[in-house]
Amino acid sequence: MSLHINEIRKDFPILDRETANGKRIIYLDSTATSQKPVQVIEAMNDYYRRSNANIHRGVHTLAEEATAMYEGAREKIAKFINAASSREIIYTRNTTESINLVAYSWARANLKSGDLVILTEMEHHSNLVPWHMLQMERGIELEFIPVTEDGVLELDTYKTLLNRTPKLVSFTHMSNVLGTINPAAEIIQLAHAAGAIVMVDGAQSVPHLTVDMQALDADFYAFSAHKMCGPTGIGVLYGKSALLESMPPFLGGGDMIKEVKLRSFRANSLPHKFEAGTPAIAEAIGFGAAVDYLTKIGMDKIAAHEHEVTEYALDRLEEIPGVKVFGPSADKKGGVTAFTLEGVHPHDVAQILDRDGIAVRAGHHCAQPLHEKFGIPATSRASFYLYSTKEEVDLLVSGIYKVKEMFG
Repeated sequence: MSLHINEIRKDFPILDRETANGKRIIYLDSTATSQKPVQVIEAMNDYYRRSNANIHRGVHTLAEEATAMYEGAREKIAKFINAASSREIIYTRNTTESINLVAYSWARANLKSGDLVILTEMEHHSNLVPWHMLQMERGIELEFIPVTEDGVLELDTYKTLLNRTPKLVSFTHMSNVLGTINPAAEIIQLAHAAGAIVMVDGAQSVPHLTVDMQALDADFYAFSAHKMCGPTGIGVLYGKSALLESMPPFLGGGDMIKEVKLRSFRANSLPHKFEAGTPAIAEAIGFGAAVDYLTKIGMDKIAAHEHEVTEYALDRLEEIPGVKVFGPSADKKGGVTAFTLEGVHPHDVAQILDRDGIAVRAGHHCAQPLHEKFGIPATSRASFYLYSTKEEVDLLVSGIYKVKEMFG
């Protein structure tokens, strides 16, 4: 099951880079965005060099090539998550826009004052703010599944909340701070039994786990290319066809229409109904190349490798006096390790590590309520991916000891 890690690392040109002071880049910030393999870079470059044209509208050679590549990527993505049809794959800019599409289109057509939406305390702001906005506009009610001290959801509280017949349950499949992999299939099944629609934030799960829409039975599922070896600026909203068909368009303009008259219009069929204007064509092609890359390596192998590195990282970090690691044990989490160092602000930790070329994230990671829950303003976060190694974990640990020395 092990990866040929040295061969994989050769695919990522940036990992050979050195900083201005001659330190090799140790990239431990893949939860924020992953690095890109040369196969993705070359696929986008090849499109611009050989087939650049706008899609769907043209009948000339370049337009037909570009359209085939753009729609071919959609087919690859549908297969990657086992969607029933590529018509259920809506291109967006990112996970954030995907969640907002559901909030603006489905929710505004279906939710009214007093309707209950259930979220969790571990959500990224992308899965909080759209619902806050709807609460201010419509008077919907929001309730939250609590997070335990060891970083997992209190499902007993969730089951009690379901007795209040929520209209929507929206939750993250994997926490970007704690790394917690939530029992998505169980959460979805319970929500459906209570009559609720389910929206899942899969930004952290799709890059790292095998995700199967038929097995999960989610109504909506959102994720981004840039966290899974693809380019920035493009993401996906998966939605069940019947729901997408029933929803009003999100944005108006070119390509999302069947017919336009001065006083009326008819919306296009799926998926184009939700894709107004010239899309991110090169980025979609890069997305398809990223899916090809991950598929060839194998998601099960990637998940196993990340688990091994994460388990090692947790063991090493817990050796350091003054370090507190947040989240569950390695068997319940993905490749994310958020921690604090006693007496040192997380930003100082990150800046000092950067002197040795070690890239970690510091801050609230767009999850302020979760940090408030744990009584801290911020954490440092090291995150891993298919190109991460135990040797890089050792360098991280050595770097943290240096931070400790500097701060006495």
